[in-house]
Amino acid sequence: MPEIVIATRNHHKYRELAALLRLREVRWRSLEAFPDLPAVEERGRTFRANALKKARLIARATGCWALADDSGLEVAALRQAPGVRSARFSGRHGNDHANNAKLLRLLRGVPDPKRDARYRCVLALASPETLLAVAEGTLRGRIAQAPRGRGGFGYDPVFLLPRLTRTVAQLSAAAKNRLSHRAKAAQAMRRLLKRLVASEG
Repeated sequence: MPEIVIATRNHHKYRELAALLRLREVRWRSLEAFPDLPAVEERGRTFRANALKKARLIARATGCWALADDSGLEVAALRQAPGVRSARFSGRHGNDHANNAKLLRLLRGVPDPKRDARYRCVLALASPETLLAVAEGTLRGRIAQAPRGRGGFGYDPVFLLPRLTRTVAQLSAAAKNRLSHRAKAAQAMRRLLKRLVASEG
């Protein structure tokens, strides 16, 4: 059974990706199993560049296949910011509350029709020798005027889905895993991965 390392120390992302990519032929491993690995600096200008870099470096460092995610939020009124800086938008990496507060402050006074946004996700799969596959997913929505809901993580409390009149944080985990940008990327990656695993066998 192939072992694939999910190249993140974000527990939310690990659990979400492991669930979305579940295959009987694959054993998923967390980066927590490799505590001595240094952090990968995400200095790319695009989600794709960061995902490819993480997948390649972790695959080489662990000797296993590695799957990396880079994802974030793009807001039209902010010229697609925060983009690749989504996790550290407030200056404090991974501080969801501070990131959401800054986003809402920058959009204060912007009317609903001009608060369009999209979540984007790029997944990259690499072996120690080569890049194996890349998949992408997008979820379009709007930035709410205030946080709503207690589920999810990141910008989910302020990412409104107008058609559902709910933020992503107000969705059940099952509903989010059907609709999210990460779910769409994972669906595409899962199809690619099944073919790769079959060819390895």
